Amino acid sequence: MFAHLPILQVILPLVAAPSCLIIRKSTLVWLFTLLVSFAALVVSVLLLQQVYAEGAISYRLGGWEAPWGIEYRIDLLNAWVLLIVSALSSVVLAAARTSVAQELEASRQTVFYALYLLCFAGLLGIVATGDVFNVFVFLEISSLSTYALIALGRDRRALWAAFQYLIMGTIGATFLLIGIGFLYMMTGTLNMADLATLIPAMDQSTTVLAAFAFIFVGICLKLALFPLHMWLPNAYSCAPSIVTAFLAATATKVALYLLLRFTFTVFGIQFSLSHLPMDTLLVGLGLVGVFAASGVAIYQANIKRMLAFSSVAQVGYMVVGIGIGTVTALQATLLHLFNHALMKGGLFLALAGLVYRLGGCRIEHFNGLGRTMPWTMAAIVIGGISLIGMPLTVGFVSKWYLIAAAIEQQLWWVAVLVVLGSLLAVVYIWRLVEAAYFQPANSDAVTEAPLGILLPTWLLIAANIYFGIDTRLPVEVTAAAAQFLIGGAAP
Repeated sequence: MFAHLPILQVILPLVAAPSCLIIRKSTLVWLFTLLVSFAALVVSVLLLQQVYAEGAISYRLGGWEAPWGIEYRIDLLNAWVLLIVSALSSVVLAAARTSVAQELEASRQTVFYALYLLCFAGLLGIVATGDVFNVFVFLEISSLSTYALIALGRDRRALWAAFQYLIMGTIGATFLLIGIGFLYMMTGTLNMADLATLIPAMDQSTTVLAAFAFIFVGICLKLALFPLHMWLPNAYSCAPSIVTAFLAATATKVALYLLLRFTFTVFGIQFSLSHLPMDTLLVGLGLVGVFAASGVAIYQANIKRMLAFSSVAQVGYMVVGIGIGTVTALQATLLHLFNHALMKGGLFLALAGLVYRLGGCRIEHFNGLGRTMPWTMAAIVIGGISLIGMPLTVGFVSKWYLIAAAIEQQLWWVAVLVVLGSLLAVVYIWRLVEAAYFQPANSDAVTEAPLGILLPTWLLIAANIYFGIDTRLPVEVTAAAAQFLIGGAAP
């Protein structure tokens, strides 16, 4: 079985998704989905341990040798992302029973869990595969299920948000497919490792340049990199609370993984950041995204929407690290990928508890919550402090590495802008603190969020503090993964 872990990671949720439709009782289908996600988490832990100890794993589907057959290739980079996706999925699902039962009719809950597992399988498949066409296939699986999950929101605006994401997502997937087609036309292969050996010999080809451009734009649409982010605020604010928490913690992280994989592995750092001026473009877009999205977040009355714009800003920090392109900068990006999943997962689960009790999460709903829902509000405050980047939280660790990377390259202006961008987060987080602790409560009848939501929320919030103090695991793994991306040496 250990030899088949790479395919087992994807097959488990993929086969389990239609199986949900056989189970009629909502509690049983939730438990089944949770067990599948937890099994995927165990597989991802075993894969990370194996890769860290022995090096990259190559799994040939059907026994066909790559590049003729499809290969799943697990190295330290995607093993790390697989762990993040499966861990966050498991924690979010632990809160799903309570939240979904309140937000969705019983007749829709079985379909919800089937779609959730399809989306989960698609995200895992994108990360695990070593075949660029398979990336497109799994991207479509995850995207189509995501559109349906967003449309399940009880607000009728969820249909418009899903349709808007459908249009933007289809454009992004089409761009990606065109780029893959150009690469196949030039190289005759779809295997990532094979492409990495063939592309350097044809880096002056306009077809390869066009392929890079199409793939870059397609991925950035999925990543919600400014200014290609306009689908994300509506999708996050209108989707069911559990869907928002899951997407915020995983989907953009997988898109960022794709950007790293194509930039540093498939096309190579020499082509992507030296032959083309992508370093300047990525740093510029990332910093503009930080300030533009943070500025808009300050004025949002819907807190889901506020945190959605905050996610666009946080994507900017990660892209800045890719643009700088050093080992320390890439480590900062990989650290922030992990840290942001913990932050936003915890924050959106806390909002799920708020929606459960109050039916909404606008700024006026926060009045007096520090007294009526003290544990939920404390979780939001700690998650917000981590988002700002205060010491002893995970947010501080990744931003510290990013600032250090900028200073190493004498990019003092980048370091200063990163600090100023973090200060903008203080403004919109303070709005929540002010309403919760300095305004009278709307009603004294409001009670604390149910334990089914509160416990998973605090698990992620506690992780924000724990990994902000004991940084050994994320720092060691990301340092090795960053070195692998830059040097190409086996981890």
